[in-house]
Amino acid sequence: MKKLSMAQVDVFTDRALTGNALAVFLDGRGLSTEQMQALAREMNLSETTFILPGDAAAEKTRGVRVRIFTVQEELPFAGHPTLGTAFVLRGQAGAPEIRLALNVGRVPVSFTEDPPGPAFGEMTQKDPEFGPIHDVEAVARLTGLSAADFDDSAPIQTVSTGVPFTIAAVRSLKTLQNLRLDLDRSAEYLARSGGKFFYFVCRETVDPKARLHARLIFYNGDDPATGSAAGCCAAWMVAHGVAASDEQVLIEQGLEVHRPSRIFVRATRQNNRQDNQVVNVRVGGNCVEVLRGEVTLAI
Repeated sequence: MKKLSMAQVDVFTDRALTGNALAVFLDGRGLSTEQMQALAREMNLSETTFILPGDAAAEKTRGVRVRIFTVQEELPFAGHPTLGTAFVLRGQAGAPEIRLALNVGRVPVSFTEDPPGPAFGEMTQKDPEFGPIHDVEAVARLTGLSAADFDDSAPIQTVSTGVPFTIAAVRSLKTLQNLRLDLDRSAEYLARSGGKFFYFVCRETVDPKARLHARLIFYNGDDPATGSAAGCCAAWMVAHGVAASDEQVLIEQGLEVHRPSRIFVRATRQNNRQDNQVVNVRVGGNCVEVLRGEVTLAI
């Protein structure tokens, strides 16, 4: 029998039992991919991560090896698992930066303290790759909405900072709150167009301090917070004038499932670049530990 220590944290929040929950296994060495996937299904959260400790000197350069799983698959990158795992690794030591070695590459997470408030962590994601712009009618058919329900001030576009998300803005907060997505048809459409998931946003918000209200509906339900999609959305906002270069803005998510999350994003526009001109995507928030435990497995 093997005992696996784990922690569960709530990410993109400073209050327990809100935000997006994450299970973090503190030492996944010796586990097969199949066992990690089975443990992720057992946790039944949006994602579960496995820390694979290595040589301390090498970790300072390349980062601590971490693998990320949903209930269905391994992901090369995801935002709330990156931030939450970095908080767990940081612990009480108070390190100003934690570097993670993910399947997508090295992702640094920096921390700032402003006592008596909680620490704030901010990850720097890969520079964005802008994909295709989508036909509004085609996306509308997947949602039961009309083309007129979508905000035509910014295009529906796929953006990736490690995982490709298709960002689609609707006009009305009520429309977004009542959104129903045909998951099977959406998966087929996204497979053809190069996206992984839809990230629906709206400029009408519940919190007047938020710039966007967001929802991501996928095979495990309504995601309370999607940091990887929020990074793509930050790049999309700067590229299309929804946010200014380096302006930190708040995205609210998770209210429909009673897990309110606060995701702070920013990105830099460089006008001397010949591509999409957006770099330095940063996604941040707070994190709260809610439990520690052990899982017993027959190895």
